[in-house]
Amino acid sequence: MNRSCRIAALAAWAWAWAGGAAGQERPPLGEVPSITEGLIDTAIAYEIGRRCDTLDGRRLQGIAFLLSLRAEARRLGYSAEEIDAFVSEGPEKERLEGIARERLRALGAVEGEWETYCTVGRAQVAEGTRIGGLLTD
Repeated sequence: MNRSCRIAALAAWAWAWAGGAAGQERPPLGEVPSITEGLIDTAIAYEIGRRCDTLDGRRLQGIAFLLSLRAEARRLGYSAEEIDAFVSEGPEKERLEGIARERLRALGAVEGEWETYCTVGRAQVAEGTRIGGLLTD
């Protein structure tokens, strides 16, 4: 197969794949566990960094992680518009933030008792969780 035929075949394959991915049934973005769990973990780390004076959010790692979630959603066939709407509009954002608050409470954080957020954050760092990886002393 000559070079121009290979390029044409590759282009046809890429076009067919892209069209298939776009037309393929996919669950709503809020039902993709890798995306939602990543956003929930990020929200927990952010809240700990906000409430605990001795821990901070690792901003560059947080941004890099959020960009990786966006890239994963794009690979799964979601458009930039779908992703932006998902992370910035009402019900889904509120739902994920609610889950993050519930998980923080389950981990031992008590609203108004900010040292409990520090305790949770330090435990996450010590355990090497994704939440802990987004925090720094």
